[in-house]
Amino acid sequence: MTKGFRQDCLQILLQQAESGRISRRSFVTATGALLALPAALRANLTYAQAKQLVLVNWGGDAIDAYSKAYGEPFTKETGIPVKMDGSGPTEGAITAQARSGRVTWDILDIDSFSAMTLGKQGYLQPIDYSVVDRSKVRPGFVWEYALSTYFFSYVIAYDSELYGDDAPATMADFFDVERFPGNRAMYKWGCSSWEAALLADGVAPDALYPLDIERAHKKLAAFKDNVISFWGGGAESQTVMLTGEASMAIVWNTRAKLLEEESGGRIKYVWNQGLLSPGALGVMANNPGGREAAMDFLASTQAPERQLVMFEMLGQGPANPATDSLIPADQARHNCVAPENMAKQIVLNVDWYAENYSKTLDQYLALISA
Repeated sequence: MTKGFRQDCLQILLQQAESGRISRRSFVTATGALLALPAALRANLTYAQAKQLVLVNWGGDAIDAYSKAYGEPFTKETGIPVKMDGSGPTEGAITAQARSGRVTWDILDIDSFSAMTLGKQGYLQPIDYSVVDRSKVRPGFVWEYALSTYFFSYVIAYDSELYGDDAPATMADFFDVERFPGNRAMYKWGCSSWEAALLADGVAPDALYPLDIERAHKKLAAFKDNVISFWGGGAESQTVMLTGEASMAIVWNTRAKLLEEESGGRIKYVWNQGLLSPGALGVMANNPGGREAAMDFLASTQAPERQLVMFEMLGQGPANPATDSLIPADQARHNCVAPENMAKQIVLNVDWYAENYSKTLDQYLALISA
């Protein structure tokens, strides 16, 4: 093995050990001959080295998409490598790193409401809007501790062969198992389920927030026997529809698009009363790659042609409105922030989620697991 390759292998193992995915004993065993490297060299090796940035997201296809859309172009422009970590930037993991003083991450794929909460605790850096361009963010989605970079929606997907011309169009239809018989699937982690229940119970879209959780949980408690799957990941939501276990589901629009394609058009989806959720990038406090490089990276993600790659690879709605005109006409209907689609949806209130999500989620999980 070359010296460079040995170093890269050790960096990967160090990442695994520092994130807690392998034990120290496993780390020592796995390194084997690598630990024969000179002690001084090993002491200088860390996963997040100077002159590189580490972007942590949720793994899977996102690794390739973030690399192609953002990482590789930024490296070509600046010479700064961008390494991808797919282990998932949960609030717990971010908090643990920040409190330990051993920060190995730079850029985080994070919910805007989580960024609000963690930023106020000093774990994330404020976005430098002298570097990042506010005008390249859709109006209403500028935050102190996170840069709006994409959107996705929770939408109703349904089996058109079962319902024919009488297709569901609202959350009230989703909850109506007499008119639209069949099993349902809903999201395990609360977002969208509360709003769907309240809309079905007669709450007007413009009166949703602050969410009446007691009312939502009462509606869900009476309905949950019809839910065959409270899905936790997109693949699960897709499978339960393709197999016919559920005739209707609230799913991410990115999965709804795949369901339509893979079912040959049998499974369709609607934008009406979709729940639009903003995604974002944040920067760890005391990030090892440096504040300047991190903010330059965030600014680089605003390029319309780079956000177009994310739409093409992951189906993410672009944060920069200038990207919309680059999306091919035959694909525009799948863009959750296309004006005609956005007008039919309800935007999740990130301020409410920043204040209430953690405590409300525990109640929800207890309800659906009872």
